[in-house]
Amino acid sequence: MSEHLTPAQQRMLEGYLRHTAAEFQTRRVEDALATMVETPHVLLLPSLEGGYGREAVAEFYAQRFVFSMPPDMQLALLSRSVAGDQIVEESVMRFTHTIEVPWLLPGVAPTGRRVEMAVCVVVKMQGEKVAHEHIYWDQAAVLRQLGLLAAAAGPAVGAEAARALCDPSQLAAERAAARRSRPG
Repeated sequence: MSEHLTPAQQRMLEGYLRHTAAEFQTRRVEDALATMVETPHVLLLPSLEGGYGREAVAEFYAQRFVFSMPPDMQLALLSRSVAGDQIVEESVMRFTHTIEVPWLLPGVAPTGRRVEMAVCVVVKMQGEKVAHEHIYWDQAAVLRQLGLLAAAAGPAVGAEAARALCDPSQLAAERAAARRSRPG
């Protein structure tokens, strides 16, 4: 897969792989942050979770992502493209919804149901450092598998996802205000 990469692209890919290892294997937030630029952002479009800036990304990783993975979660890479300063991956994620997963289903209690979902990750790199991660999946498909699609107040969003891509700093302020106003 990496035999056709330039040396610069190979270093970029190696930096990204160090980042994902810190997120999913060693689960060390500080190691994940060390692989990122000074002002990174992470945006999970279907749930509008993530963060803008080092402090917000650190809080997101520590409180709602790295330690909130279902124990049987599997991520199967389907394809990876490396071009210019971006890496794009298609994967299939499989898990049983046995714990709260705030980055995927904010506010949804475990259902015990099995989920299989396509995931697309678009990563902008600056040299060997991650500048941003934009992560997409079909939230309606996830909700359907969990028996939640007909629920009136589900965690799916609409046009806010596209707006968040255009201005992630505005999203960070809106999401922080929304979290502060939630009961509990």
